[in-house]
Amino acid sequence: MRSRAAAVLVALTLLAGACTGGDDGSAGGGDRGTAGPGATLDWDGCGDDFECARLAVPLDHARPDGERIELSVVRLPASGRRIGSLLINPGGPGGSGVQYARAARTVVSEALRERFDIVGFDPRGVGESVPVRCLPSSELDAYVGLDGSPDSPQEVTALVEGSRRFAAGCRSRSARLLPHVGTADVARDMDMLRAAVGDSRLTYLGKSYGTQLGAFYADLFPDRVRALVLDGAVDVSLGPLEVGASQAHGFEVALDSFLSDCLRVTDCPFTGSVASARAEVAGLLRRADAAPLANSTGDGRTVTQAWTVLGMIAPLYDRQAWPTLRQALDRALRGDGTPLLRLADWLMDRREDGEYANQTEANLAVNCVDAPYPGDPAAYAAAARESVKRSPLFGAYVVWSALPCAYWPAKGEERGRIDAPGAPPIMVVGTERDPATPYEWAEALASQLSSGVLVGFDGDGHTAYLSGSACVDRLVDDYLIDLAVPRDGIRCPKIG
Repeated sequence: MRSRAAAVLVALTLLAGACTGGDDGSAGGGDRGTAGPGATLDWDGCGDDFECARLAVPLDHARPDGERIELSVVRLPASGRRIGSLLINPGGPGGSGVQYARAARTVVSEALRERFDIVGFDPRGVGESVPVRCLPSSELDAYVGLDGSPDSPQEVTALVEGSRRFAAGCRSRSARLLPHVGTADVARDMDMLRAAVGDSRLTYLGKSYGTQLGAFYADLFPDRVRALVLDGAVDVSLGPLEVGASQAHGFEVALDSFLSDCLRVTDCPFTGSVASARAEVAGLLRRADAAPLANSTGDGRTVTQAWTVLGMIAPLYDRQAWPTLRQALDRALRGDGTPLLRLADWLMDRREDGEYANQTEANLAVNCVDAPYPGDPAAYAAAARESVKRSPLFGAYVVWSALPCAYWPAKGEERGRIDAPGAPPIMVVGTERDPATPYEWAEALASQLSSGVLVGFDGDGHTAYLSGSACVDRLVDDYLIDLAVPRDGIRCPKIG
């Protein structure tokens, strides 16, 4: 559940290559570089006005005096009258908070950059912070390309064997870390980072999975919350296979919105109605399942149904990438899967040299320990059949994608209710046609948090802040700077 950060710029180049006040001191503002024992930061300049540091945290928070690991941290100092630090997280799980903060000038408003140090970190297991590793990139190519909607015993067997190999690779290469990369562990790291930057209470902007991280933080440390914005919210009450089924429906809703828009423009590869266009998309997926689409990149990969699905999903994250999706689908309908493959590479963080960032591995590592997953493939098959009834294009694929968790070496545990009793008002933002975090998730999280305040946006794409809605941007900035809490249930209108 990655955020929309940088999605537009990346997607649009793929085919071409083939207010004041509010400073009440509540955010702290003491010595920026010191904290309690074991939580210090020595900042060094690292280019373009950014400063970088490493934060030492316990590998196991239950053993605070035991082995330590280091997290990579970056900040852009406030340009004006400083309130404190704004910690930001792009989601995932597996998204790099360091890279996200490096893009602060495009993902955070000028008003926030004036009043806050913008701080990002790579969570444990991610990027530059003791990354989880499972498979060489060549084996990841094979794993990602597996049929994610198996419709024969042979395809189920192949998916089971691939999932077992993935989990075994994680055990072989990252066993020491795997039990300690859950969201609660990262929330505790985040509290150490809050102290290390000198803030008495946390100010935070989390997107997508970052909303789950923020909710866990508020539940663990409600008295240490200053202001949290949870944008593109995750429903933390859902069971693990329920998450996949619900998210699949979110992608179906977003696809229908894309198709409705497509049919109104001249370069749309479809004609007729949304229903007939969906039928053509379904036919494309069936053809890719029967025989891979062409790939002109020369890298030897076959554009299977799985790569086709991923390439379709990627541009749904941002409305401004819809022209790219129109062109990619036009090519795919004529047998060329290369543009969709490039879009899938962006989504999976596969680089031009064929190497992957560790986003896919970290994503599963966190999800698999955050909840107890069924250990029997039959449970995934049953959940997939149910999901397809509501989400015929994406339901099976998204549900089956969690199968490695059935064989994960570090088992997940049931979590209690996440309601953050005693926390100050927490702003939860939902976009009505969000593909990755459906709007009903925002409604659910806002109702579960004892102080949740819901802000809705009549929009498309994943997450709302700085996506073109002046209404959303104003509400977020006023809340983070001045602690001005919006009216619960307020709805920002559609733009354009």
